[in-house]
Amino acid sequence: MEKKEAMVMHLKQGVEEMEGARRATGISSTAALRGSGVKTVVPNPEVPEKARRRSHTAEYKRRILKEAEVCKEQGQVGALLRREGLYYSNLTDWRRQAERGTLDGLSSKKRGPKARKLDPSVRRIAEQEKEIQKLQARLRKAELIIDAQKKIAEIFHLSRDQKEGEDL
Repeated sequence: MEKKEAMVMHLKQGVEEMEGARRATGISSTAALRGSGVKTVVPNPEVPEKARRRSHTAEYKRRILKEAEVCKEQGQVGALLRREGLYYSNLTDWRRQAERGTLDGLSSKKRGPKARKLDPSVRRIAEQEKEIQKLQARLRKAELIIDAQKKIAEIFHLSRDQKEGEDL
């Protein structure tokens, strides 16, 4: 019973000094770094740029393939790939494309849906349909106004006719 209470007391004391995740020894990483004299590194608060997909020209791909073919000693291809920031899978893909003989395969392709050219008649029809809808809306409003004017005129004519009938 006494051991459990002692462990609870020990944990409460350790929680106060712990700022991050607990280590296996129960000592926080920041406390361990403070005790060892090592300075903590603060991460850069700047937001990194959005990553962009790399694209390589056909000439670049051909040049790298030629350089890879020239490499005969062990490790030269790896050094070439590290220098250029490429993967071995890039070489295999480019070799397959070169074997097929497609120059389009060696040049980078634009991703996403292909742009469609719209037929000018389709655009003209869409514009005319919008115009027709606007004109129909204006016609409905004009008909409502005309109906209201007719009713008002009928009311005034009836009231005039009644007044004229009373004057006689």
